[in-house]
Amino acid sequence: MAELHPACAPLAFLLGTWQGTGTGVYPTIEDFSFAEEVTFAHVGKPFLAYSQKTKDTGTGLPLHTETGFLRPQGDGRLELVLVQPSGIAEVLVGNVEGRDIQLVSTAVLVTDSAKPVTATQRRFWMDGEVLHSSVAMAAMGLELQHHVVSEMYCLS
Repeated sequence: MAELHPACAPLAFLLGTWQGTGTGVYPTIEDFSFAEEVTFAHVGKPFLAYSQKTKDTGTGLPLHTETGFLRPQGDGRLELVLVQPSGIAEVLVGNVEGRDIQLVSTAVLVTDSAKPVTATQRRFWMDGEVLHSSVAMAAMGLELQHHVVSEMYCLS
């Protein structure tokens, strides 16, 4: 495996495959629970590859997936570029401080068939050995608000 690019050193705590569970809410849907798997990987370049997938904890059926790149910009600044097969693409900017990453969208693009999402916020943070993830979104004509939160443990 390639050596971690020095620009990615502040993100090294994310490396690996993480699994856990979470919950989701939004005014336009029923509350739900999910199982989640997230992978942060590197190839020696100045970014981390990110992939995420969830499934319904009751039925085991797939719920959501997304993939993208976490791009350090120096001085703790970050960019996250994401794409979802539901027709949504996000560009987010933010910061990493210790083992806490906070990001806010600067652009959300949607295809004609995608749900109308206009803004997102994301956070990844470590509490001991647990990786937490949360997403807020503005969608369906509603203001930015909490959508999902999860807790995951590293498998590798």
